[in-house]
Amino acid sequence: MTSLAWRIIGYLTAAQILGFVITEMASIALGLAGFSAFEGHGSSLEELASVRAIQFVVASLVRDDDGAVRIEPTAELRSESARNPRLRFAAFGAGRQALSGSAPELVPRLSSLIEVSPSHTHFVLQGDPPYYPQGLVEPRRTPFGQLHVAVYGPKFHWYDLYFVLVDNLEGSALLIGATILVSAGAAQFAVRQGLAPLRAIASDAERIDMSLLHQRLPVDGVPAEISPLVEAVNDSLERLAASAARMRRYTANAAHELRTPIAILRASIENLEEVPIKAVLLTDASRLQTILEQMLIATRLNERQATIDQEVDLVKTVREVILGYVHLAIECEKSIEFESTSPVVMTRGNQRAIESVIANLISNALRSEPPKGAVLVRVHDDALVEVVDHGEGITPSDRELIFEPFWRKDEATAGTGLGLAIAKELMEMLSGRIWAKERHGGGATFKVKFRTESNFPVAKSVSHEGARCSR
Repeated sequence: MTSLAWRIIGYLTAAQILGFVITEMASIALGLAGFSAFEGHGSSLEELASVRAIQFVVASLVRDDDGAVRIEPTAELRSESARNPRLRFAAFGAGRQALSGSAPELVPRLSSLIEVSPSHTHFVLQGDPPYYPQGLVEPRRTPFGQLHVAVYGPKFHWYDLYFVLVDNLEGSALLIGATILVSAGAAQFAVRQGLAPLRAIASDAERIDMSLLHQRLPVDGVPAEISPLVEAVNDSLERLAASAARMRRYTANAAHELRTPIAILRASIENLEEVPIKAVLLTDASRLQTILEQMLIATRLNERQATIDQEVDLVKTVREVILGYVHLAIECEKSIEFESTSPVVMTRGNQRAIESVIANLISNALRSEPPKGAVLVRVHDDALVEVVDHGEGITPSDRELIFEPFWRKDEATAGTGLGLAIAKELMEMLSGRIWAKERHGGGATFKVKFRTESNFPVAKSVSHEGARCSR
């Protein structure tokens, strides 16, 4: 993905280079039009041709075996001389001595002029119009050092404009380069400062999830160019929040309407005489009741109708949840063991949400536990709760997938695949986490870590408590 800052800098650099080229071309045109301020770029077409002719002369410089530099016309210079028989050229060394190959007409007339080391001088030979200089002599850097090169009587050709443009730009290359670098640095700083509101908006957008759909991106201080995008995102969030609210209300209403019938159904199953299918029906009814309770509390937390800042005693809460599953465990010919490392373990969250998560894990563990087996529920003093079963276990590849909505290992697996997904959502709302581990020797261990607060009272003693619910 291309950075907007670098894209703007690239456009700015290209625009500056194009601007320099257009400025040079305009200066040449104004000089030819007779504007004195621009005559340094050439006041006549023939003067423009001098640039190309001097470059041909420089390209024709060679060094003899004895070390002397002379002019050996190249094919370009010979072709130009053939096209323009009046063309004369000469070159002078460091000692102001004319190099071999220089035009005899120029050497005696320019020797005294070269003596004063001119930087850029136009001249005219005797017999030609005095107000129309056709000659140019100037110092040039060559492969053989600094030399003075002179041409006289060049004729203009349209491609001379290219040579003049390149020559002028090369002469200003240092200034142009410095200007571009300074401009690029200034543009980088300006773009970063200008995009600061956009980065702030992106940071705010990253924090918005399904639980924060009521939040909107700030529009104060946003540049006018970005404001339509921010307003469009806020409108999308508004529609998404309304849709999510309707879905949550529907879910809550459906769960609330089903709550009473399922409670009656479970009570009716518990009052049945002992029949082989009773345990299965009771397990399914319990699972439905647990999922409904999870859906209700999750909706209330999402709608901010319930707090997540209650002080909750995990030992007491987990024990009460276990007591609610004693009858189911007895019917299933299984048992539940409870251990705690402290008599009181405090956390901060929501009582019903914590009960729903623990109930879901115990319900799943009872379903996985073999007959005559025991589910172990352990509370640690760092607000960690473990639920251990001795069933088939969970493969490493499935340990993350089991928390996805509607996930089931196969079609034969009982359940809807919603319980653990809702449990994970509740734990995220409570700023905790839930995960599964394989148990050595078979089975699975589910762990839930709740928030701990340093200002909670510390238990005066550490105890180990065991409770068994068996038939």
